[in-house]
Amino acid sequence: MDRPIDGASAWVSSDIRVEDYRVELCAAGLDEIRRAVDEIRAFPLPTILRRPDDFTMPACRRAMARVRDALDHGRRFAIVDRLPVGEMEKTEATAVCWLLSSMVSRPVAQKLDGTMIYDVLDTGQQALPGSGIRPDKTNIEIRFHNDNAYNVTPPDYVGLLCLRQAQSGGHSRVISFHTVHNALMARHREQLQRLYQPFWFDRQREYHAGENPVFSAPVFRENARDVRARFSAHQITGGYALRDEPIDPEGRAAIEAMLEIFDGDGLSVDFDLEPGQIQFVHNRALGHSRTAFVDHADPDRKRHLVRLWLRDHGRRAYTG
Repeated sequence: MDRPIDGASAWVSSDIRVEDYRVELCAAGLDEIRRAVDEIRAFPLPTILRRPDDFTMPACRRAMARVRDALDHGRRFAIVDRLPVGEMEKTEATAVCWLLSSMVSRPVAQKLDGTMIYDVLDTGQQALPGSGIRPDKTNIEIRFHNDNAYNVTPPDYVGLLCLRQAQSGGHSRVISFHTVHNALMARHREQLQRLYQPFWFDRQREYHAGENPVFSAPVFRENARDVRARFSAHQITGGYALRDEPIDPEGRAAIEAMLEIFDGDGLSVDFDLEPGQIQFVHNRALGHSRTAFVDHADPDRKRHLVRLWLRDHGRRAYTG
């Protein structure tokens, strides 16, 4: 890409209005959700067998069509506000999130074992290179990244349902990687060229026996319509650690330039995801992050989000 990216996907925080990304569930949509929960209670099934076509939810379909439009043509993120989670069990709220997300795109596996619904919470473990412990299983800060950047077929969209907030911290942030690309073009053109060349990523132990524990891919790649990103400083650091080699000087300078852009003022939209809200992001156009957090001592009050990965192409399996 030899020119700046323009359009709705290349934004700074001052461009964003709440109405650009917030999709409120109307009274009719909430009634549909409550009736769906009654059905779910009356006729138990594994959540992954639930299909939107099995329920009459026209108002919800209209809301989720707005979400898909925002992801593909708008600011590339949306917050659905909100499920009445106080009226539901966790499994029921998860099933409703599954139904609504399935109206946006097709859920796909998030682990090699076929895990389709993923709990984001602190397990007390450490996310060390090669450990297979993902940062989302800790309480550490997670810098701007694309989910599953270390896989051949990362999801196109990511949905996050908030069930419980942390005692403190855990604030959410999103940033346009198209805006980051433009800033790199203006201030670090040489480093931007390096970001179009491959880096090593730690595959988080999501690979078959005998396969390479690292994956090679560039951070930016241009396709027919736009520029797509796959970035995770954590996984890139881990990838080079697993190969027991330092990142090349040009690569290190490129990553540092990208992190410098992240730390600039006025680029990100920051918010606290509240119980019942569902955050959706276009995973190849936006980076998302969260700050470190302190959790409640009571296990039943700990920060808990439910994540879905969505992609309409390839296999539904992890490797796509």
